[in-house]
Amino acid sequence: MTAALEESRLAGNKAALETFLAKATGAKAVEILDASPLSGGAIQENWLLDLAIHGGAFAGRLEAVLRTDAPSGVAVSRSRAEEFALLSVARQAGITVPEPLWLCADKGVLGKAFYVMRRVAGTAAPHRLMKDAELGGDRDKLAARLGEELARIHSVTPPRTELGFLGEPPADAAKAAIALYRRYLDELGGGFLALEWGLRWCELHAPPPVPPVLVHQDFRTGNYMVDRQGLTAILDWEFADWGDPMSDLGWFCAACWRYAHPELEAGGIAPRAPFYHGYESGSGRRVDPAAVAFWEVMAHIRWAVIALQQGERTLSGGEDSLELALTGRVYPPEVEAEILRQTAPQRWEKTA
Repeated sequence: MTAALEESRLAGNKAALETFLAKATGAKAVEILDASPLSGGAIQENWLLDLAIHGGAFAGRLEAVLRTDAPSGVAVSRSRAEEFALLSVARQAGITVPEPLWLCADKGVLGKAFYVMRRVAGTAAPHRLMKDAELGGDRDKLAARLGEELARIHSVTPPRTELGFLGEPPADAAKAAIALYRRYLDELGGGFLALEWGLRWCELHAPPPVPPVLVHQDFRTGNYMVDRQGLTAILDWEFADWGDPMSDLGWFCAACWRYAHPELEAGGIAPRAPFYHGYESGSGRRVDPAAVAFWEVMAHIRWAVIALQQGERTLSGGEDSLELALTGRVYPPEVEAEILRQTAPQRWEKTA
């Protein structure tokens, strides 16, 4: 066992995990050669596994990623079993995702549920994508490709038996989102006047309901992987649900996900035009700018609430993390300022 594995939190469960993997792969034995935590994944834990598989269909060396629950979570995060099902449906729909391999719902192995997927080459780190212009290849083409991938996600529509856990789609996704985040604000307590202002603005500018589709709900820079050639995978399906397709476009274009390039409104990598074009050509659906504008405001409200919930994970004693504590303190004021900017009365008077 390597030093990295000896020091990891998987070390005490190594034998049980190897037994599970051997059974899942149909191998005579599976040896975990190394395990190391992966950066990112603020809500879930991700571990890179280097496996030696002896026998069976997967015989040989395999690099995989084990994804399991963090010590505490946020209210709307899907379970690992549900996320595994979403990944499986996405792969069947031709969406570029890591191959889901094995799900373990038996908490006796690691003390919590987990699944294993094949490792994908590339990086998802936003700071690297912002600094290295060669990552992802041509950025306009990357934005168009992401639009096409989003179109494939939205090609999945209810009902789907394997996605029964998503429940019935909301009759009106916009009104449902407003009610949900007002409830979350009430549960958090305290005075969040800018967020309440934003929610009231959303009530007054809500788009009409549209037929529901599968929405990723965290489709943004930081949740897709690229190498020097282009896109390699869409990640992090833990928030997926039925909803309004324009909500994913609004989330991707929100100012909070542009990082070092606020002038590039499509995820900090390109103007909106190639992203919209890729989406429209892939989906046959026209982008509704007014609906996207609504969902951008909702995106900032949602991110502020998630950041506050992340901070609460530490304040409540659920997880001792400086990163989570800072998330709850640093990001909400920045996002509140953006909400006020986007909903300023003079801005909407000019466009009325």
